[in-house]
Amino acid sequence: MIKTIKQWLNAAADMALPRVCPVCHQALDSDERWLCRQCLAALPRTRYEETDFNTMEQHFAGMVPIERATAYFFYEKGAPYSNILHDIKYHNMPRMGKWLAARAVGDMAGSHFFDTIDAVTAVPLHRSKLAHRGYNQSEYLAEGISETLHIPYVKALKAVRPHSTQTHKGAMERWQNIQGNYALKKNADQLAGKHILLVDDVITTGSTLTVCASLLIQIPNVTVSLFTLAAARLE
Repeated sequence: MIKTIKQWLNAAADMALPRVCPVCHQALDSDERWLCRQCLAALPRTRYEETDFNTMEQHFAGMVPIERATAYFFYEKGAPYSNILHDIKYHNMPRMGKWLAARAVGDMAGSHFFDTIDAVTAVPLHRSKLAHRGYNQSEYLAEGISETLHIPYVKALKAVRPHSTQTHKGAMERWQNIQGNYALKKNADQLAGKHILLVDDVITTGSTLTVCASLLIQIPNVTVSLFTLAAARLE
């Protein structure tokens, strides 16, 4: 009976304010969460986690020592699936990101990518952007992974100064734009000896992840792996 009432309430809410899939813009059924079944099934998965020294790991080689790296799906500016990132980041839908990150853990289970992770942390957002946006989308992703794996989520990093948007910058400009923007928090030493998963929403040039991972490896005996919800084509 409870399930029936919940389904009725969801259907009534959908009639008043129909929910739509961000990819195809078709109305969602009452039992569909954030994406429709068809678009979720067609998600352009990277499957990086299934390959040793994959494209994403090669991207960071020589810049920062990491254990593993993967992204859930491919991102292309202006393509339908880019709407997912846009909604998560700008349209007050971070819970869609949390849900997708949790799904990613299940979808990647066969690769054992997450098996040795001890704790999860996220790329931080400066307080000025946090005040404007109201949330840090990367934290929601990290929480989705943390809750699914039943391991701690630790806020180990802080953004010490704001930076201008990275959207229209090249790789070198992005790197210069974020130098000195991040720092370890005082509680970061609790991660000593741990395998940490650093989480962000998307990788394009990798400059932010490189800076943040470089800070984390300063913690004694720490190893770092990377996860992003989406990735631009890095080839």
